[in-house]
Amino acid sequence: MKAITIAILLWAGSMLSFAQTRSGVERKQLFDYNWKFKLGDDTLARLPDFSDTGWRSLDLPHDWSIEGKINPKNPTGGAGGYFPAGIGWYRKTFKAPGEWKGKSISIYFEGVYMNSEVFINGKSLGIRPYGYSSFRYDLSPYLDFNKENVIAVRVDNSQQINSRWYSGSGIYRHVWMNIANPLHVADWGVAITTPEVSSKQASVQVKSTIKNETDFLQKIVINTRLLLGQVKNGGDNIIKLELPAHSEKDVLQTIKVSKPLLWTPESPSLYQAQIQVLKGNDIVDETKTAFGIRSLKFTAEHGFQLNGKTVKISGGCAHHDNGCLGAAAFDRAEERKVELLKAAGFNAVRTSHNPPSEAFLDACDRLGLLVIDEAFDGWRIGKNKHDYSVYFDKWSKIDLETMVLRDRNHPSIFMWSIGNEVVERNKPEAVTTAKMLAGIVKSIDSTRPVTSAIVKWGNDWESLDPLMAAHDVCGYNYQLQGAPADHKRVPSRVIFQTESYPRDAFANWKLVQNNSCIIGDFVWTAIDYLGESGIGRWYYSGDVPGEHWENDFFPWHGAYCGDIDLTGWRKPISHYRSLLYNDKEKLYMAVREPRPEPLEIKETWWSVWPTWESWTWPGFEGRNIDVEVYSRYPKVRLYLNGKLLGEKPTTEEQEYKATFSVPYASGDLKAVAVENDKETASAILQTSGHAAKIKLIADRKEILTNGQDLSYVRIEITDENGVIQPNAANRLHFKIDGPGTIAGVDNADLKDFDSYTGSSRKAWHGQAMVVIRSTHNAGDINLAVTSADLSEATLAIKARGN
Repeated sequence: MKAITIAILLWAGSMLSFAQTRSGVERKQLFDYNWKFKLGDDTLARLPDFSDTGWRSLDLPHDWSIEGKINPKNPTGGAGGYFPAGIGWYRKTFKAPGEWKGKSISIYFEGVYMNSEVFINGKSLGIRPYGYSSFRYDLSPYLDFNKENVIAVRVDNSQQINSRWYSGSGIYRHVWMNIANPLHVADWGVAITTPEVSSKQASVQVKSTIKNETDFLQKIVINTRLLLGQVKNGGDNIIKLELPAHSEKDVLQTIKVSKPLLWTPESPSLYQAQIQVLKGNDIVDETKTAFGIRSLKFTAEHGFQLNGKTVKISGGCAHHDNGCLGAAAFDRAEERKVELLKAAGFNAVRTSHNPPSEAFLDACDRLGLLVIDEAFDGWRIGKNKHDYSVYFDKWSKIDLETMVLRDRNHPSIFMWSIGNEVVERNKPEAVTTAKMLAGIVKSIDSTRPVTSAIVKWGNDWESLDPLMAAHDVCGYNYQLQGAPADHKRVPSRVIFQTESYPRDAFANWKLVQNNSCIIGDFVWTAIDYLGESGIGRWYYSGDVPGEHWENDFFPWHGAYCGDIDLTGWRKPISHYRSLLYNDKEKLYMAVREPRPEPLEIKETWWSVWPTWESWTWPGFEGRNIDVEVYSRYPKVRLYLNGKLLGEKPTTEEQEYKATFSVPYASGDLKAVAVENDKETASAILQTSGHAAKIKLIADRKEILTNGQDLSYVRIEITDENGVIQPNAANRLHFKIDGPGTIAGVDNADLKDFDSYTGSSRKAWHGQAMVVIRSTHNAGDINLAVTSADLSEATLAIKARGN
């Protein structure tokens, strides 16, 4: 395989951004508000005069599955988290303003799960089976400017099981109305690359597809400027163009940028590309899109190089759901997920196993998180009866093209993935399919490598060499230990681990550090998720044994294999992984849950031993409990109530970890780092008294009145001194006053099947969470949390205008 050298400048923002021409019409308008919804099927709902008076009114994004009851009889089964699915209808009535006349009007759906059919005034516009693909329909021929128009959407998620994880149901991502002049930049019609990138200068190539939907030849000017922020001009180019009637043409413009600010995860600098279409003195179309400048290179000799510097990947896989919000892709939820991943020390994420939302990619661009954008879980041979294999032959080309066209300009994306653990991987036709899919990607974007996740599991690993050769970079699922030998056999192969077991963090880190051909590791998973019920669980003797595919483990309805749980709390394994890869975290302490004799704790493949930030273990007095200290210092000492219990080395030889067996006694447990025989940093765990207080911590105390902004409120049950009581399991009740609603509640306990959209939840390990959603009104949102035997806690969040 030849080294892949990539120098690329990308626009972040997967659709054309907000822009106004001199007509004063917004080019892209959010269409999320004032929909009607009904669960159930009624084919007459497509008709414009159908009465939806009794239907529920709501704003998008919306996932009806998360609103339903978790039940072992639901057809999604353990794979889908036992949530309901079914068929649902959405309708929206609207008037087409007079200023839309003569414009090119289209409606754009970022994602509908699944089998959607869209109607305008009773006319079917088309069907899109894949629930993760974005799509648009031209409305221009069908709009009535003299009376109200009706968009109706039928969503069919009734054919179960169609996913190996929680999918959600409904119009769960944004909907937009695009209003463009007949002379305009085509949707997804911008591709920006940089053949040369250095700290001194970047050569920027902007390819724009310009459309003329008029009946006449048009003489126009394309003016492209590169902006740093809103004001500074980073360079421009003007080109004249003659465009025949009803035609389109690609326009290539080259612009030099002096002393560019390069995009990296540590410094994710973003520019803007402003493209104007001018006819005479009139700006008839204008778009602004964010972009970043960076170069990529992949070789077996130097691994992955970003802007000429080798970067080792500390990655995590992530499904698309947002925990208690289900699949609903609120911008703030997607942004928060990226914030959590960054805070946990990850520098990359793999979107398993489907294209993510645009808001997620925008946040990765803005906050600095590398992305592997993945298209499919499987190809022609299915893993479930109704999964994507049913649609692969007819739809895979257009779905893959959609992903690459939509996402190609995001600076965060550094690889494309075309599949995951495909069932037919050992057959010759898999190689043919891989080459076909890679060819589709390269026909649109030849600047990034193509990969997929390949697993052995009983097959001869060398027999997969032809399949790996069809990729630019080879993804190994759970097989990184074989990479050094593979490198000897195939010296040019660039390797990374697409999935790994959490407990193998150190072994994988060492392989990544010691082998230039291995560029990184992606743990399964970065964050807990709904569905694939029971993966990552531990259990006690007497419970149903086995892995998640072997038995039914209800009430488990999600995966507990993440470094981060569903409330955003970082598990001890997260701190350990970050300590290995990053310099920011150097000392951490947690306690291994003691065996509840005579019972034993049993682990599964994706689990780690249950370990907690707790020194509160009533009933274990005098019994030995294992304390783990993770340290990047040469030594650590452990103290209990001021008494030194011991000192141990924590070098690479000890895997930067020390375990102390401590007879339990309440009080203060303190780990102290030792460097040059001097005590430096420390970590403390305190025994908690009885539950006495409720503490509320909001991630944001001010949110926008756009009907979609969110505040995540963490709830801690503490003793009188403010120490979390980790054994508290109080029933909590939530009440909202003011211009807000409860969007979701959670406690991270994947065996608790209380409603995620209710107003009550038990605490788990002394913690819970409530998510507050804004309305369209300003004012103070007051949250009150009550529980028996605890005093009420209140919190005010301000909702302000956009």
